[in-house]
Amino acid sequence: MEDLINTLPPATLETVNHDLDLTALHAAMQRYVDDNILSCVSTLIMQGTDVLDYTTFGYMDIESQTPLHKDAIYRMYSNTKIVTSVALMMLYEEGKFALDDELAKHMPEFGDAKVLKPDATTAEDVVPANNPILIRHILSHSAGLSYGFIEPDSVVDQAYVAGGLNVLANFEMDLEEFCSIAASLPLAYHPGTSWRYSVATDVCARLVEVLSGLSFDAFLKQRIFSPLGMVDTDFWVPPEKADRFITMYAPVDLLDPMKPGMVKADDPVSGQYNQRRKLLSGGGGLVSTIADYMTFIRMIVNQGEWQGVRLLQPETLAAMRTNQLAPGVQVAFPMWAMPGTVFGLGFALKETLQDVDPPGMQDEYHWGGMAGTHTWMAPRAGIAGMCSTQRMPGFWHPFSHEFRAMTYGIAG
Repeated sequence: MEDLINTLPPATLETVNHDLDLTALHAAMQRYVDDNILSCVSTLIMQGTDVLDYTTFGYMDIESQTPLHKDAIYRMYSNTKIVTSVALMMLYEEGKFALDDELAKHMPEFGDAKVLKPDATTAEDVVPANNPILIRHILSHSAGLSYGFIEPDSVVDQAYVAGGLNVLANFEMDLEEFCSIAASLPLAYHPGTSWRYSVATDVCARLVEVLSGLSFDAFLKQRIFSPLGMVDTDFWVPPEKADRFITMYAPVDLLDPMKPGMVKADDPVSGQYNQRRKLLSGGGGLVSTIADYMTFIRMIVNQGEWQGVRLLQPETLAAMRTNQLAPGVQVAFPMWAMPGTVFGLGFALKETLQDVDPPGMQDEYHWGGMAGTHTWMAPRAGIAGMCSTQRMPGFWHPFSHEFRAMTYGIAG
């Protein structure tokens, strides 16, 4: 299949001339570094598929204060989910499954789902699921699966921890084993009735393997990365690229995102990503560069095609940007507010504007990673943005909100 697809040269980050005044935006991002809140930041603004601005701030690591490289490698964490969703929808276009297929048709281990009772005190307090898990449910986090760390005191997340499903630390199982354990655990709610951030996208990655006959990393390389010229995107960082891998830091106070001070959380030479791992996490395993991921986003913004390489049809992407949740259900986290947000097939969707939201934000679709890599696309405004750091946790951090608000004010 790979030899039938055009392959692009490695991505570049050339910008077009424009008359936008980005002085205030750049100063705002620099302050996060100067105030010792972030070690680094990069920002990218696109209008259509043109790059208006790409700017880096801060350091590869605080200790040496080596300036942040333009081709630095980032831990993408949950930005991986968009890639995985696109991969699965490519197989949808090939007729490998229907969105309303029961997941158990292709992965029988999910055929006997049990759901925690509302008053459950242990993982054994369950009832049979009212509905089967459908493939559209695992693409929209509405299957009833969980994660194990979002609500650590909940019965369902304690069951995940007891089962060994810690995607942030346990990389010693493959996707088949991972999904076998996930299928044995209780659901948080009946499939299709609510929304909960979860390992569902890791299940999507395993489904890619089942349907394609390829390992997940091989599928991504053959069908997405190589065709698009994404030469630095993978599940690990080889030694020859370690000097481009950013050190990751954690804040000194997890409860105060604006408190100065950071401590090293992952080393770029001897850390979690410096050797191949068995778990090819479709929910959070990739590393990438801004140039690589921008090329992927260009393909999405350009209706599934970039420079002669087509991965998806426009109607498939339109379906991915259509709400899949039950009436009245919205995206909800215990620690991050996302008012007016629903979920499609791999994207969060801005369905209802809030008083502070600009009109161009309507129908924005987006997602980001735990270490602070955010991507959003605004079809009504005709712009897209990426802002990235390496802070754990850094998802939905104030720097990302400020970047997005200022970008809409300047370019939207």
